[in-house]
Amino acid sequence: MATEIERKFLVFNDHWKNHATQVIPIQQGYFCLTDRVSIRVRITDKTASLNFKSVSIGIQHIEYEYEIPITDAREMLESFCQKPIIEKTRHRLPENGLTWEIDVFEARNAGLIIAEIELDSVNQAIQLPDWIGREVTDDKRYYNPWLCKHPYQQWPHQP
Repeated sequence: MATEIERKFLVFNDHWKNHATQVIPIQQGYFCLTDRVSIRVRITDKTASLNFKSVSIGIQHIEYEYEIPITDAREMLESFCQKPIIEKTRHRLPENGLTWEIDVFEARNAGLIIAEIELDSVNQAIQLPDWIGREVTDDKRYYNPWLCKHPYQQWPHQP
C-alpha cells in the first residue's frame, strides 16, 4: 500500500518566491469523487499520470499514481473530467532538509496559494518558514477535488 503523509498550509506572503528551484505548470481533472476515493488525471510540462487517492481529510492518505501518455491525458481531461479543470503552477522549494511544494492556483481558483510538505511520519516535526500561514490540512475546502466543484473565486468570503 502506498501511503502519503502531507500537511497543507496557506501562504500569506511572497518571501518564498526567490528560493523556488523548480516551476511546474499543472492541469488536472477529476473523473470521480466518492466517499472513498478520488480519481484524477494530471498533466505537467513533461509528464502525465493517473492518480487514485483515498478521500480522507487529514495528514495521511493512501495514494497510487501511474504515468500515462500525455496525448491520452489531454483527451481524458477534455472528454471525461468534471469541469472546471484545476490549473495551477507548482513551485518547489527546499528548506531545512525538506521540499515544500507551493501551488499557485489559476483560472477559477486564482488568488489561492497553498504550501504542502510531504513527511516521512505522522509525528515528524517541521520548522515552519516565515511565509507559512494557517494550517488547512483538516479543511476539505482546500483539497483539489473540492476546489473543482467549488472554485475559490466563488466562495462567499475568502478566508
